[in-house]
Amino acid sequence: MAVDLTEYTALSFDCYGTLIDWEAGIAAVLGPWARRNDPSISDEAVLVAYAENEAAVEAEMPTALYPDVLREAFRRTGGELGFTVTDADADALGTSVPDWPAFPDSAEALARLKKHYTLIILSNVDRKSFAGSNARLEVAFDEILTAEDIGSYKPDPANFRALAARVAEIGATGKLLHVAQSLFHDHVPAKASGLSTAWINRRHAQPGWGATPDPRTEVAPDIEFPSMAAFADAVDDAFDAQVETV
Repeated sequence: MAVDLTEYTALSFDCYGTLIDWEAGIAAVLGPWARRNDPSISDEAVLVAYAENEAAVEAEMPTALYPDVLREAFRRTGGELGFTVTDADADALGTSVPDWPAFPDSAEALARLKKHYTLIILSNVDRKSFAGSNARLEVAFDEILTAEDIGSYKPDPANFRALAARVAEIGATGKLLHVAQSLFHDHVPAKASGLSTAWINRRHAQPGWGATPDPRTEVAPDIEFPSMAAFADAVDDAFDAQVETV
């Protein structure tokens, strides 16, 4: 079934992996650390080792701030690989979120999308870390919901219940499209909560799941794009066509 992008009035976004290149940010810390122990190890191998550890920490420590999640996930990854993680190593990752780069198309795409929609963030992050990322995205989000605000991390259904509650408050129930890269963190729980979803498949040219765990189940996003720029192009085309038919 074709998706009419003009039917929505609000977009909720995952941030890390969708708008901010979290794999580049994590690999910038973990890659050099890993190669000090094993010069042959690739960034991708380190990200794959890291993925399940971060998800486990988020499930076990739902009220921990994201910098502490990063520190603990790094320590567990070191244990899995048999490499030492010092406190300085852990702090380097825990404080790195504001340094993680935005994808090159994110800011421009968000600026275009803001002309048509209310923009909402639903992110596995703390407020302080997100402020650094928001500066890179160069847009004022209308609503910001973080794991710190909610007290849990996606894919916990509580995060999507919090999103639904906020969407009801702003009058966008039934008119929200959730936009995300991670099938595991976002599309599986979002679809289970009844939301329509758009998959920004940032890894479309790469095999495997990288820093994101395998979704563990089948899920079918309503629409898919390889980038935020492609999504924004489709939105512009949809609204332009609507104007032409009036």
